[in-house]
Amino acid sequence: MAGRNTHFRTVRPPPAGAARRRGTRPPVHAWWVGTPGPMATDPLASGERPDPVPGPGELLLAVSVCGVCRTDLHLAEGDLAPHRPGTVPGHEIVGSVVALGPGCRRFKLGERVGAAWLGGTCGSCRFCRRGTENLCLAPVFTGWDRDGGYAELAVTAEAFAYRLPDAFGDEQAAPLLCAGIIGFRALQRAALPPGGRLGIYGFGASAHLTAQLALHAGASVSVMTRSASARRLAEELGAEFTGGAQDAPPQPLDSAILFAPAGDLVPAALRALDRGGTLAVAGIHLSEVPALDYARELFQERQLRSVTANTRADGEQFLQIAARIGLRPATTVYPLAEADRALRDLAEDRITGAAVLRVSASARH
Repeated sequence: MAGRNTHFRTVRPPPAGAARRRGTRPPVHAWWVGTPGPMATDPLASGERPDPVPGPGELLLAVSVCGVCRTDLHLAEGDLAPHRPGTVPGHEIVGSVVALGPGCRRFKLGERVGAAWLGGTCGSCRFCRRGTENLCLAPVFTGWDRDGGYAELAVTAEAFAYRLPDAFGDEQAAPLLCAGIIGFRALQRAALPPGGRLGIYGFGASAHLTAQLALHAGASVSVMTRSASARRLAEELGAEFTGGAQDAPPQPLDSAILFAPAGDLVPAALRALDRGGTLAVAGIHLSEVPALDYARELFQERQLRSVTANTRADGEQFLQIAARIGLRPATTVYPLAEADRALRDLAEDRITGAAVLRVSASARH
């Protein structure tokens, strides 16, 4: 697959503009996963990478910004087993097209596009044929199977790239490409009835966008999270109730979404549901779930569902809705040189809303 570079050397990045003054092309700087482990062990390495080359049906993007997702943290720390060595993380990529692979026709050079987590599917398995490509038997994921956006250049399949609404600058658009899309799908999986009561467990990048979707649709929202700053953001956005992660909301919930990767919250969220309520678990990784008490937590037709990636149709529909309702991503911006600090801050719950890496100084505001 194009873009899979496995030969690289760790270097100190040259001073900005030095290569241009010498009349040569500046090196492509990137971060990749070296030895997975806790962020305290510095699992990321940085340095120069060879220029990725787009293959048939692929775009080469000059990365403007890249969102920082908890999935990147799971990959760096080894919660997700690496699919290959030296992977560049990042799957909330906003960039401009600088080269077209053979057969590309959807986008033009210079056009702004987004690349998301789902980077490819087989198109022929039983799930792809029935329209549930998020369950594809041979998927390709950006920042896991192919190099992602913690780099100045990235390759993406044209068929899986998104046109981005003009309503959003680059830094606001980035978290929409995973946090937003996955939150949108999680909300669908949670089967929230019109005007219903939604509970949200954990309140990071995806949750704060999902809450806005639900509130705009007329739902009442309760947020349970251990972060005081996240509770303040939830209140500013219009949450009816905020409390600690294990606190019970004031009224039984019609639906709930678990964003925190904490399996011990599953029983608490199920107990908070009204009869017939649905809990959707939105993360790709979850710690061990305790044994469930059937009578207290599942009886009376309560449902427990998982969320797996998204379809391209989910992404297109969500981006249109986000622009129409004026979704407001709360972002904390880091320079590319501080990608490791961004992930450490994420690991230690020091980020409210979404973190974004600014890769290019010319990122659109």
